[in-house]
Amino acid sequence: MTFSSDIVTLLKPRITLNVVLTAAGGLFLAPVSVEPLKKWLLLIGMVLIVGGANALNMYIEREIDGRATRTRNRPLPAGRMQPRVALTLGLLMGLAALPVLALGVNLLTGILGVVSLVLYVMVYTPMKQHSPGALVVGAIPGAMPPLMGWTAATGHLELHGLVLFAIMFLWQLPHFLAITLYRTSDYQNAGYKVTVTEHGLLTAKVQIVLYLAALVPVSLMLVPLGIGGPVYLWTALLGGAVFFGVGVAGMRQAAGNRWARLLFTVSLLYLSLLMVGLLVGQALNGPEDAAALLGVLRLI
Repeated sequence: MTFSSDIVTLLKPRITLNVVLTAAGGLFLAPVSVEPLKKWLLLIGMVLIVGGANALNMYIEREIDGRATRTRNRPLPAGRMQPRVALTLGLLMGLAALPVLALGVNLLTGILGVVSLVLYVMVYTPMKQHSPGALVVGAIPGAMPPLMGWTAATGHLELHGLVLFAIMFLWQLPHFLAITLYRTSDYQNAGYKVTVTEHGLLTAKVQIVLYLAALVPVSLMLVPLGIGGPVYLWTALLGGAVFFGVGVAGMRQAAGNRWARLLFTVSLLYLSLLMVGLLVGQALNGPEDAAALLGVLRLI
């Protein structure tokens, strides 16, 4: 491992890419033309804020990461990087993101960025060692990117953007619960409080079904709001039925790690299909939407 590759690891590039993509999706779906510079500043700001949050998260959890198989080879617990490097990088990126978003995009988007950063670093990260409720808190900054993409375009909190936020919020809950089910030992070794260890396997499975039962109808709310059209409607219905069906299948007593891994995989496929259905459906609405989609894709 080189120092540069460790810096990349510190910023969690896959998570950063997902954040950029969902923010770009919210930007594209908004019915407002946005100048290219503002699009670039939004995406740069998102990279800075999520990268900074990830670096600070790894700094805070450097000792805990050393206890879990999945994380012990990260730069800090492995001893390849001094903690002050991660702390400095995280602070610089987080601080740089705020003027980029607040001044370069708009004040509302900057405020949402601050809320996300504070919740993730100062509330969610320490809360994981004390309460399974950290999952719900952590899902708030995780759901912010599409809402921030919407507010970057419109400058307002609107129902459309809030529904995009709600979809991402509800999707994360069964997704991460599935991870805790097949990586329970890692969470126990790290000292994290998760539903399966604190309240039992049945409670975790019931929560998954309840969250999925809320996710499917919420995902359909975009259709009467004029986003996505028939392509998205059928994608959300069919994808939601499969996702919900796999979740319900887990209520069988015999369902264990193999089912949890399947649920995790299906959750990723579901979100990908939902995004494709949204973007394709919106692009089919007319040449202007198709051109906007191409513009966003060129940026990312």
